Amino acid sequence: MRVLTDIGRRLVSHVDRVGLHWLQRMGEGDTLSPSDAVVLRRITIASLLLLPLLTLALMPLVGLAFALPLAAALGSAACLCLMAATLSILRHRNDNIATAPVDATVFLDHVPGVTLILDAQGIVQSCAGRDRDLLPSAIQMPEGRALAELVHVSDRLPLAQALDLLRQGAPKALVDVRVERGPDAAAGRQLMNVQADLSALRDGEGALVQVLVQLRDASAERQLRDDLAIRSEEAQSAHEAKSRFLAAVSHELRTPLNAILGFSDVLAGEYFGRLENDRQREYVALIRQSGAHLLSVVNTMLDMSRIEAGRYELVTEPFRIADAVETCRAMLDLQAKAKGITLTARVARGLDEVVADRRAVQQILINLAGNAIKFTNNGGVVSIDAVAEGESLKITVSDTGIGIAPEKIALIGQPFMQVQDDYARAYEGTGLGLALVKGLVALHGGTFVIESRVGEGTVIAIRLPLNGVSAAPSTGGSVEAIEFPPRLHKSQGVTITVEQEAAHDRAKAKTA
Repeated sequence: MRVLTDIGRRLVSHVDRVGLHWLQRMGEGDTLSPSDAVVLRRITIASLLLLPLLTLALMPLVGLAFALPLAAALGSAACLCLMAATLSILRHRNDNIATAPVDATVFLDHVPGVTLILDAQGIVQSCAGRDRDLLPSAIQMPEGRALAELVHVSDRLPLAQALDLLRQGAPKALVDVRVERGPDAAAGRQLMNVQADLSALRDGEGALVQVLVQLRDASAERQLRDDLAIRSEEAQSAHEAKSRFLAAVSHELRTPLNAILGFSDVLAGEYFGRLENDRQREYVALIRQSGAHLLSVVNTMLDMSRIEAGRYELVTEPFRIADAVETCRAMLDLQAKAKGITLTARVARGLDEVVADRRAVQQILINLAGNAIKFTNNGGVVSIDAVAEGESLKITVSDTGIGIAPEKIALIGQPFMQVQDDYARAYEGTGLGLALVKGLVALHGGTFVIESRVGEGTVIAIRLPLNGVSAAPSTGGSVEAIEFPPRLHKSQGVTITVEQEAAHDRAKAKTA
């Protein structure tokens, strides 16, 4: 039985769709609803049911042979007349609905918020809106009162200024005001934040006639802004506290570290007597090496805290960039040889003096080259290139090391971020080296670009102004692609220094 019912429903639905389609084509695109199809279907069924009754009624008069076709003709005519009348009624009803004017008051009553119409002096003439009940009672029936009387005393001046802007020719104005309300136990406040959007209505000569005011409850937005300001202040306070803590700890650690380094140098020099055996000398050397490493970490943390706090001052001076590059190469040459790495330095001919903070540039070179050596395996090559391009000094440090995964490149340069950031990492360091480099480059108004391929190596290119700190530091916009591995142009002669020996007692590089 259920199957037959479903079949019947589907058949009726299909008949209704076919009938609607046919009626719309006959009515030249008139829109009909499914309920109209139901009415027409009922008329058709009634006509079919009327056919046997008409046949029985006509049989005594004309006989069976003429009664059946005559009844069919009369039933069909009646059905068509009823359908035509029904379609006419439906079309007339739709036309009335389409052309019926909409009352402006009814329209405004369905607009979100509260809509006020003011005269040129700011007196409320009418009030409507869907959310009138949500606003205080003073605004629900404000006709005849000045809008300024409905807002808080301290907000009347901004509202008056907004109205003056409209009188002076402005098309619209937006102002945030507070509306007084009675004690609200649920909301826990006596003032409600409201955003007033004012639009000018002018006559043909441009004179202000009326003002349309749209009021909307802005309490949630105001609360979000207040919460955001509080969170931002808390974050800034925590950031400053962290910077002060790092600076204080760094200063406190440097004093004992300098003592450790000084006394270890005295012991290593055997100024007050010879050490008994080689193991003692080895231990003293390890103490000296560990202290130097810890001091470099402390100094890097101190520099980072100064940069973040905005207290790092650059001391710019002219100096030969070739000397800075050679100093970096000489300081790291012994470390590179110990790992079986070839360290090269290349400076383009004609590149003489630059104006920058020499200590900062030296630190940039040491950190970049030190990182390259650290992440390059035995038999690899690390290159330091310097060349002038336009008004910029381009320094490129490339290596044939392990490379960096694409998902890690965006994180490189953030404080304490490392390529291997897990407990099983194979490389030492605090992750502050590149962060310090980016900070120093930004202070000079330069750019920092990194490109890497896993298993092939990494290229880091920085650009610094040749004639001092740039007045408009770069925000790291688009730059040209880096050649991988980098090569100096043949037209620019180069001075190449490869595998030069360095004295064993030369101070080690300060790397993080």
